[in-house]
Order: sequence, then C-alpha cells, then structure tokens
Amino acid sequence: MRQASGELEIGTRGAGLTEVTVPVHDWVTESGIATGLLTLFVRHTSASLLIQENAAPAARRDLEAYFARLAPESDLYEHDDEGPDDMPAHLRAALTATSLSIPVAGGRPVFGTWQGIYLFEHRRAPQRRRVALHLIGS
Repeated sequence: MRQASGELEIGTRGAGLTEVTVPVHDWVTESGIATGLLTLFVRHTSASLLIQENAAPAARRDLEAYFARLAPESDLYEHDDEGPDDMPAHLRAALTATSLSIPVAGGRPVFGTWQGIYLFEHRRAPQRRRVALHLIGS
C-alpha cells in the first residue's frame, strides 16, 4: 500500500464553476499509484467541490443560477464581514461538498462519460483556492 499527498492551487474568475479535472488527473498519473482511492478537500469555507456534467455549458450555468436563487445576496444576514456575498458563499458551501472521494483504476480517476471535477467558487471576486489531494492504493 502506498500513499501520495499534495495540493493544487486553483485560480478562479469569481463566482462559478472552474473545472479542475485535468490537473487532478495529471496529479494522479504523476503519483504512480494505479489502483486506489483519491480524496480531494477544498481548504476554504466559501468554495466547494462538485462532480458535475462537463459537456454542456448550460448545465453549469443552470446550476450556478440555482444556487444564486437558493442563497441570494441580501442585507438580511448578520454575517457580512467580507461584504454582501460573504454569508451566501458560506450557505452555498454548506449545501454542497468540501471533499470528494474518487476511485482510481488503471492509474486514472474513474469517471462517468460526462463527469468532471469542479471547484465551485461562491465569492464574486477572483480567488486563489487550495485543494488538498490524498491518494492511497497500490
């Protein structure tokens, strides 16, 4: 049994989905581990991780619009230390995932045909986000 750990730094353009499938795939390949379990963890409270449709951009736009309606910016929140998008970002992160587990086979993360990994940025301004990676296997 072997382990590998690392971190990706992902730049976002502000609120929305940023695909990170390729850098994650490359990291797994470089690890040399052929079979195992990959865990990803976003190290922030106002961003999250998703496995989502990676072929139709409309699916991502609809997802982003849904979360904007579900947790809108508002002056009704008490927590606004970093601005009006602060608390909605925390709510959106709480409703999604901060970690993902993905099987690895043949030296590659295992996905369905149209699946990709996304960092879901919940703040309006561009950010630098860190995603921790851990792979265990052989």
